[in-house]
Amino acid sequence: MAVDSILSSPLGPPACEKDAKALQFIEEMTRNADTVQERVLAEILSRNAETEWLKRFKLGGATDRETFKSKIPVITYEDVQPEIQRIANGDRSKILSAHPISEFLTSSGTSGGERKLMPTIKEELDRRQLLYSLLMPVMNLYVPGLDKGKGLYFLFVKSETKTPSGLLARPVLTSYYKSEHFKTRPFDPYMVYTSPNEAILCPDSFQSMYIQMLCGLIERNQVLRLGAVFASGLLRAIRFLQLHWTELAHDIQTGTLNSKIKDLTLKDHMKNVLKPDPELASFVRKECSKENWEGIIIRIWPNTKYLDVIVTGAMAQYIPTLNYYSGGLPMACTMYASSECYFGLNLNPMCTPSEVSYTIMPNMAYFEFLPHSSTMNSVGFTRDSSLRLADLANVEVGKEYELVITTYAGLYRYRVGDILRVTGFHNSTPQFHFVRRKNVLLSIDSDKTDESELQSAVDNASKLLAQFNTSVVEYTSYADTRTIPGHYVIYWELLTKDSSINSLSHDVLTQCCLEMEESLNSVYRQCRVADHSIGPLEIRVVKGGTFEELMDYAISRGASINQYKVPRCVNFSPIMELLDSRVVSVHFSQDLPHWTPERRR
Repeated sequence: MAVDSILSSPLGPPACEKDAKALQFIEEMTRNADTVQERVLAEILSRNAETEWLKRFKLGGATDRETFKSKIPVITYEDVQPEIQRIANGDRSKILSAHPISEFLTSSGTSGGERKLMPTIKEELDRRQLLYSLLMPVMNLYVPGLDKGKGLYFLFVKSETKTPSGLLARPVLTSYYKSEHFKTRPFDPYMVYTSPNEAILCPDSFQSMYIQMLCGLIERNQVLRLGAVFASGLLRAIRFLQLHWTELAHDIQTGTLNSKIKDLTLKDHMKNVLKPDPELASFVRKECSKENWEGIIIRIWPNTKYLDVIVTGAMAQYIPTLNYYSGGLPMACTMYASSECYFGLNLNPMCTPSEVSYTIMPNMAYFEFLPHSSTMNSVGFTRDSSLRLADLANVEVGKEYELVITTYAGLYRYRVGDILRVTGFHNSTPQFHFVRRKNVLLSIDSDKTDESELQSAVDNASKLLAQFNTSVVEYTSYADTRTIPGHYVIYWELLTKDSSINSLSHDVLTQCCLEMEESLNSVYRQCRVADHSIGPLEIRVVKGGTFEELMDYAISRGASINQYKVPRCVNFSPIMELLDSRVVSVHFSQDLPHWTPERRR
């Protein structure tokens, strides 16, 4: 009897019995979203009833929604940071969670320059694994035959540190890749990768990328999908191929491994993989030596059916470049997750990027939604009793909300900072389009730079100009993703008491570039120094009067002269063309900013 006749799903006919169970689980969760949410909140509150945090707000053991909402404040990271720091320093009392904090997952940087520490508990790995297990059953509804080949995924571990108490602090994906859930995962024909675990777990980014690319080339005809976590990561892989195809082809030709590969586990693994293949080496040389790299992905991996990358939010800026290199392959955004919590999945993964909507899985955490028009303190507890956050099942289609979560690991009514728009419902569960990160101006990879941080960086760099009687009159910026890797571009209009800005040497302005980079947060600096996923910061000096022209242009398009403010980030082509036409000099950071994996004490 056919699988779909045993366990059919409204989502579509499952590819196998395992998929049928996964799809049935999705249906059960989304049909009963409000009931599941009520249960999740009761579980979180009952197990953590004796924690300091819940006792501080006199919850009194209550587990119902109304009491919870009336007593527990909506918070930001700064509100809970003292408690997190106590745990990091070794306090093992029940501060946020009744279950022991097993490690910290590092999120984007704070204004102090350090990554945020998100507490987690061991069972969260099971919850995250559950969400992962739902992705391929959904994808199999849209792309048949994925069990007949492999996925070429460029996956990496990143730097991890220890808190003063010895708890690990690392990115969520590094935590997952290093877990037994990943390393000893059972064989699944739908989840076979060309990249060996040894390469994914190699801490050296060059060696890891080299082996993953080499294995992807060797098995090029087996590859059915290409992926990375972010679009920027996949483009870095293409750039790596552009830079190193001659070495890769040599290894394939001779069956010997590049001497730059020092890792013994990699060398040992490749002994059984790498054999002389002159025909493949010739093919790689032929394709990669061509000046035109348009469609290079489907030329080298001709059986690729789609790209598996995040291209929502800030990553949308990479879509044209990915289209160029892939020959227009579909881009699947399969899931929505963060360091704080895994949220949900895309039930229509082959839709166009602009139409991506994620269905929140109500078993992952307790979710609330703050109407985005609401007036709230940017920092500090929100105690406005008239403020009503919407529950998961009660949001309204078309409206925008900021996501607020309560997790099993001890975050209560925590503002994630993601702005989401409701696009519809699957059963009784809403579907959301990711609009943007709140307050983020610039982003290339996992970095997030807001307006205050950019202002501070400009202020610090402009101090170097004081001795030349020069100052920064105005500035704006944009994230240039036409280069690989992408980089920040800052436009400066300068005012000097001398007769010409030529009194400023090129060296001074390149030093300004580095000073700006030194002023940006640790996530940016890690991407620059360790991950090489962001290129050197660029300052473009424009003619005097350029920003007045910018204002005139905005007013000609209907802006109010009384309310006009210089945009601190631009991405509108006519404005960028105007700025670029007024550039008088260009300067790049010549050195790397300081970064260390060690956390500040």
